[in-house]
Amino acid sequence: MPTLENFTQFEGRYWDTAAIRNALDYQGVKAPHTGEPYSEAMLLGISGGVTFGYFTFHYQGYDPQVNLLTRNTFDPMERIFERLKLPRDLRRSASANKGRQNLIDALEEGYAPIARPDGSLLPYNALSYDEANWHTMPLVIYGYEPEISEAYISDRSRVSLTVSADELDQARARIKKDRHGLILLGAPDEAALADAIRQGLHDCVKLMTEKPPKGSAKNFGLRALQHWAEMLAKTSRGSWAKEYPTGRPLLAALTSAYTFLGPAFGKTVQAERDVYADFLDEAAQVLELTALSDVAARYRIAGEAWQKLLESLLPKDAPMLSEARDAIERKTALFMESGAARLDEIIAERDRLDSLKTASETDFPLSDGEISDLRADIRDKVIEARDTEEAAIIALKKTID
Repeated sequence: MPTLENFTQFEGRYWDTAAIRNALDYQGVKAPHTGEPYSEAMLLGISGGVTFGYFTFHYQGYDPQVNLLTRNTFDPMERIFERLKLPRDLRRSASANKGRQNLIDALEEGYAPIARPDGSLLPYNALSYDEANWHTMPLVIYGYEPEISEAYISDRSRVSLTVSADELDQARARIKKDRHGLILLGAPDEAALADAIRQGLHDCVKLMTEKPPKGSAKNFGLRALQHWAEMLAKTSRGSWAKEYPTGRPLLAALTSAYTFLGPAFGKTVQAERDVYADFLDEAAQVLELTALSDVAARYRIAGEAWQKLLESLLPKDAPMLSEARDAIERKTALFMESGAARLDEIIAERDRLDSLKTASETDFPLSDGEISDLRADIRDKVIEARDTEEAAIIALKKTID
């Protein structure tokens, strides 16, 4: 039967690093410096570490969205594979039958295969299907039983996720470039670890302080934090006062920013600065560079500032905003703790948030003055995050140069 025996790997939190961490763990791979499975913190650091990105989207027919990046998103999985010299067997097929057989073969060979299906077609995500958009993030498939029409998945939740075999087939088929694709991993080259860490450290400095590989410089790194602070203070085009003055636009901006910055998007409440600090402590051990532990302490201070920023987006004492925050947090906690077992409650929280957005169109409970104070408070927290982040990245640069 094509289901991996004794699969218990549900520790990973963020798609890219979680899928690699859980696959390697199941396959018995241990990190040379700990004798334990590779930590997600180590994989985060090797992938390029933490950064910041600020993007806003305004498409007709959709709520406005503020998308906040907190980690490297420039091919992070490829960077991990290349830097750790991880052997990969890539299996793709335009044929649904061949794709299914590839999956069965991989499981029977003992691999924990990584796939990138369209998450909007996996019911446990409680996402609405959109013909124009899709949601592809890596996950591990550890069981596929077409005879009973079930497939078993490890994907951020702390418990197993079950979907029908047909649902998984459809989700794997939707995205042309990844159609029925699988990534099967071998074992990393242990001798590559130290250099992989060094490359990741230098990436982190570049991503926070230099022009990004793609896109506008004002949208990445320390400059992006400064740009966000300016958009919270100004009243010109692109500013929060202009684009999200009140009502549904403002609530949509706040809830999307809160979602992308925190646990609802697979991150910690400290924008993963706490995770990066854990990486730096591990890196200090591998590289025998104790100064990295001092840098880690700076990132923990930065993490506290990021947590304050997250909390300022949907204050607990603000009517409607506090209820929106509760809906996001409860939906996230239900999924993390119970997977799809309480899907009805997850959907109810999603619908509660949608209802709040609808209500905000005609009955937004904050005055213009209160909204101005809210923007000012968020701006103060952005500046505090920027200052602590700058102190941390300067310390990191001095340590590794």
